[in-house]
Amino acid sequence: METVMNGLDYRLMAIIFGLRDMIKPPQRVLEEARVRAGQQILDYGCGPGSYSIAAARLTGKRGTVYALDVNPLAIRSVQKKSAGKGLPNIVTIQSDCRTGLGDKSIDRVLLYDIYHILTDPRPILKEIYRVMKDDAELSFSDHHMTTNQIIRNDRLIGYFEPIRFSDSSIAFRKRESVL
Repeated sequence: METVMNGLDYRLMAIIFGLRDMIKPPQRVLEEARVRAGQQILDYGCGPGSYSIAAARLTGKRGTVYALDVNPLAIRSVQKKSAGKGLPNIVTIQSDCRTGLGDKSIDRVLLYDIYHILTDPRPILKEIYRVMKDDAELSFSDHHMTTNQIIRNDRLIGYFEPIRFSDSSIAFRKRESVL
C-alpha cells in the first residue's frame, strides 16, 4: 500500500508537480491516454489533482472523475480546486486501496507517478482490475521506472498487457485471465 506524506513533504511534492505540469500539461497527457467526454475515470493516487482537474474538463458533464488518494491533504486539495473551478464531476475517495466503486464501472484508470512507492502493489492492481470495464484502459506512467521495467514487471503484467505506447504513458488492457 501507500504511506501518507507529512504536510511539508506533500507541499514540496505539489510544487514539483506544478512545475512538471508547466512543462508537460496534464491535458496533453490525457489526450494521449484517450480520455474522452462521458467517460468514467479513476485517478488512482491523484496527489494534488493535476490530472483529476484536466480529466474532469475532458470528460465533461456526462463523465465522472474519481480522485483517489490515501493522503487527506490530497483529497482536500482536489476538493478545493474542483469547487474553485466549477467542476462538480469530481468525486474524491480517501483510501489506500479499495475504491468503493462497482465492478466494471471505469473506462480509464490513471496510475501516474505512484507505482514506485507502493510497498505491495498486488491488492491495488487487483482492485483496479476489478473496477475496469472489459474494454477499459489503464494509463500508466512512473518516471522512476524505465519502459522495460514497466512492461516486464511481473505484478503489473499479471493483470494487464501493454497495448499502446505514447510519449507520456503506456496503455494497458486487462488480461482475459489473471496470471
